[in-house]
Formats: sequence, structure tokens, C-alpha cells
Amino acid sequence: MRFGAVYPQVEFPDDPSAIREYAQTVEGLGFTHILAYDHILGANPIRPGGWTGPYTFADPFMEPIVLFSFMAGLTEKLEFTSGIIILPQRQTALFAKQAATLDLLCRGRLRIGIGIGWNEVEYVSLNENFHNRGKRVEEQVEILNRLWTESLVVYNGKWHNIPDAGINPLPNQRPIPIWFGGSHQNVLRRLARFGDGWMPNYTSPEDAKPSLELLDHFLEQNGRARKDIGLEVRLKYGEGNPDIWRKWLDSWQLVGATHVSINTMGHKFQTTAEHINALKFFAKEILA
Repeated sequence: MRFGAVYPQVEFPDDPSAIREYAQTVEGLGFTHILAYDHILGANPIRPGGWTGPYTFADPFMEPIVLFSFMAGLTEKLEFTSGIIILPQRQTALFAKQAATLDLLCRGRLRIGIGIGWNEVEYVSLNENFHNRGKRVEEQVEILNRLWTESLVVYNGKWHNIPDAGINPLPNQRPIPIWFGGSHQNVLRRLARFGDGWMPNYTSPEDAKPSLELLDHFLEQNGRARKDIGLEVRLKYGEGNPDIWRKWLDSWQLVGATHVSINTMGHKFQTTAEHINALKFFAKEILA
């Protein structure tokens, strides 16, 4: 297993010095990657129609590509992964350019997790269609892979038209790995066809079992197997009990988890130091 840390951005100060300390500490402790969530806009909970989402405008989110570009210059080995970029909210060619630039700056330490999201307010505000986002993302992934590997692309699809153009420079990785978030059967079909890994939200292998079995079926249909993709799960810090962590990790390892990200958010930590100290304790008990 490769162990990473979830960047606790909704509980972290917007202070470049604190972000530098966090990234360099994570790398120094022996973690392999940092995972960051993505939200562009937060809704007002008292807006007309109300709001039931888990985040509002009061929750801070730094844009992952920009955040990782800052961290890239402060680290040497740490991998960066989005968990997840809500791809259908973004212009495909522009995102391809941004990701390619970051992949060059961090020398191939980028892994893109993508999904279709749930926040309709963001889609409306970004002038993108919320209701066809699942269908559009397939075309987006096809275009990303071509733009990251070909100097010139000619593409005429349902939602995209590229009249013989390309990005320059190309990324270090050709293509940049794309992982899928979500557990709907359509997500699993897409993953089985052209994904490099899966980032489910399940808390236990028992909960994930039906989806894992369905994924195995779809992979077989596409001439692939579970060994051909990665599996990243997120571990809640909880009460900081190493015995609980080890039991949880063992259960996921049995079903083929390749990556784990420890999440220190939601545990009443009030300061940067508390999040960092929690990671230090986890590293001492697990990574050692």
C-alpha cells in the first residue's frame, strides 16, 4: 500500500507558510502523496430553494491544480492527486493544459482523480449542464488522453470540436493517469474501459463488495482485471487508535487496495499543529 494524506483544507488556514509546512512535513514523514478535494463555489444555505449540501460558501476550498503547483516547488518526491476534480464543470482543453503544465512542473508526480459531482449550483454558476454531465465526461476523458499524448488533435464529437490543434508543451506523463470517483454502475463501466484507478467512498470492504464484484465483471468484459487498476480508499483518523487503523487496513488490503489516504478532518482539530501532529502519530504507528 501507498499512504497519503487528505489535505484538510476546510479546517486549514489560507496561509502559504502553513501550507508549505504541511506539504514538507507530509513528505518528510514518508507519505507518498497528498489528496485534495475540489469545489469551485459554495452555496448560501439561506438562498431561495434552500440548501442541503455538506459544504457552503463558508467552507474554504483551494483549487487543486493551483494548490499542487505551489506544493510542487516545495517538495521533491510527493505525488499529488485530486480527489476528485469535477471534470464536467471545466472546459476540457483548458484543464488539459493546466494539468499538463503541473505535470511538467512536478516532474510527473500528478494523478488526476475525476468525477461528475453533485452540486448543481456550481454547474449553473459555471454555465455547464448538470443533467448530461455523465455522458460528457466520457468524451472529456478521450480528449484529455489525446491532448496529453498527441502534438495535434483533430476531434469532432457531440460536445467538443478540435480543428487540428494541440497543447505545447506536452506533460511529463503521456498520458497523465486518470482515476474515477463514485460507485454508480456507469462510473464502474467507464473505469473498466479506460480508467487507471478507482477512488470509492466506501468505509469498509463489506460495503464495497457489491461494487467490487460488479467492477470485476466490467473489467473482464474489457479484457482487464483488478491488477490493471489502482484502488484508493480514505481512512478517518477517528480517535487515533492504531489497533483500529491496522484492522481496517488489513481488511482493505485483502480486497486489493493499493493506496490509502488518512483524513484528519472532522475530528475537532483547531490548529495547523494539531493536524500535523496527528499525521506524525499515524506515521510513527503505521508507516514505521
